[in-house]
Amino acid sequence: MTGVLNVRNLTAAILVIGLVLLPVYSHLAGDRFVLTLFTRIVIMAMAATSLNLILGYGGMMSFGHAAYLGIGGYAVGMLAHEGIYSGFVQWPVAIAASALFALVIGALSLRTRGVYFIMITLAFAQMAYYLVSGLARYGGDDGLTIYKRSQFIEPLNLSNKIQFYYLCLALLFATIFLIWRLINSRFGMAVQGARSNETRMRAIGFPTYRYRLACFVIAGTLGGLSGVLLANHGDFVSPAMMYWTRSGDLIIMVVLGGMATAFGPLIGAIALLLLEEFLPLIIKVAGTPFFGSSAAARGSEYWMIVMGPLLLLVVLFARGGIDGMLAKLGAKVSAKERS
Repeated sequence: MTGVLNVRNLTAAILVIGLVLLPVYSHLAGDRFVLTLFTRIVIMAMAATSLNLILGYGGMMSFGHAAYLGIGGYAVGMLAHEGIYSGFVQWPVAIAASALFALVIGALSLRTRGVYFIMITLAFAQMAYYLVSGLARYGGDDGLTIYKRSQFIEPLNLSNKIQFYYLCLALLFATIFLIWRLINSRFGMAVQGARSNETRMRAIGFPTYRYRLACFVIAGTLGGLSGVLLANHGDFVSPAMMYWTRSGDLIIMVVLGGMATAFGPLIGAIALLLLEEFLPLIIKVAGTPFFGSSAAARGSEYWMIVMGPLLLLVVLFARGGIDGMLAKLGAKVSAKERS
């Protein structure tokens, strides 16, 4: 397989077609759970794709990306709590708040490098986490229930699960396309050049700080939009949305799927969230013949002990993540065809 027809592109095409047709399967099979699960996967894939812009292409290891999820979600939740349900108000406020927060964090953190950059992004995210945890009016640690989803003009109705799923999917594909266009533009080339050798880029006249800051703000804005969708999907927001472990989950999705690739974060999100959902069941079924049903059921509660080594194996033996594995497989197939 060469050119457009290769293993990576075929996999991406199958994923796209499968995601588009998923509601059809859900309706015919009467399986509402799969639609709910994949709506969450699509939203988290969008958040991971936004992180991939700065982590994969920009080389900026942000450990506070989940803060934008929380800011976007809480903007929707707070406005809904105050009786403002219009999506034409909620969404722009959420996006603007996420962009402003990203601008502040980026303006300070991008003046540092390495572990200092990581710690500053983490510190700001934790600051946001403790701030919303202390807002008793909006639920504090217990979170905030959203009783009505964002309202738009007919026929768009976010309470309709199928319509909401397709809206999330359309925004995911739009995010992937936007980042692909950015990365293949002069702007994207400058950002990638700064990742490789910032000193040289500055020497030839590129204002790398401004390029990297713009990239950081774009990623934060898209993360905030993901938070808006997540709040509408769960009808609930809580400080846990922006805790540092959520940022870690997003990093795992990007690394697992493949950094600096268009569909890598989507592949990583599907792989990680499906493993989280079904790994306990797999452990229980596999362990029952050897240890009995009760012991296997107790063992399935410790599924993360199995998850950790699986992720470690991917990192150690699949450089480039799952997307890298597909690329190597395609190269082997092409080599066999030529021989």
